Amino acid sequence: MKLMVLNFIMIMLRKLQKNDKTKLRVWRNSSEISKYMYSEHKISSKEHDLWFDNVIRKQSDYYWMIVCDNEDVGLVNLYDIDLKNSRCFWAFYLASHNIRGKGVGSFVEYTILNHVFYTLGLNKLCCEVLDFNASVVEMHKKFGFVQEGFFKKHITKSNKRYDVFRLAILKEDWRNIQSTISDKLTKKGILNENQ
Repeated sequence: MKLMVLNFIMIMLRKLQKNDKTKLRVWRNSSEISKYMYSEHKISSKEHDLWFDNVIRKQSDYYWMIVCDNEDVGLVNLYDIDLKNSRCFWAFYLASHNIRGKGVGSFVEYTILNHVFYTLGLNKLCCEVLDFNASVVEMHKKFGFVQEGFFKKHITKSNKRYDVFRLAILKEDWRNIQSTISDKLTKKGILNENQ
């Protein structure tokens, strides 16, 4: 997706490439990332190769590297794309500590919402968030997501059960707030005025 300036940081989302395989396994196995994922085991090279090869080959899901100033800093994806029912799910993570708190997550969320609703033409975007990741739940709500479900003791990690929030936003709801969100992000320097 297109290149943007974010508080003097150049940011873009680029399609996943074969040479991203090793970096993604390191990220997926890091405790900073894996604590927010549903799985918790160390991902073996063989398991990762199978997953990655499937991701590269699969045409129904989308994966992009989040790139800031020519450095790969995270991953974003759309999955479970259901054209009949006009909906999909999304997830992302930032692996680089250098860009946290600088609005990169807000930029990614805004970009994905526009892509899902205006480029892909879908009607609904959904996500799931572990209950202890309250800052991400709040971030999604600031972008117009509403809680549609709460799954009690839904995921087990380290012998402890965790609840999961299910959130979603409809195209009509995004259309109603998109310009307000755009104005806020522009004032914060997260978006340029022409975005």
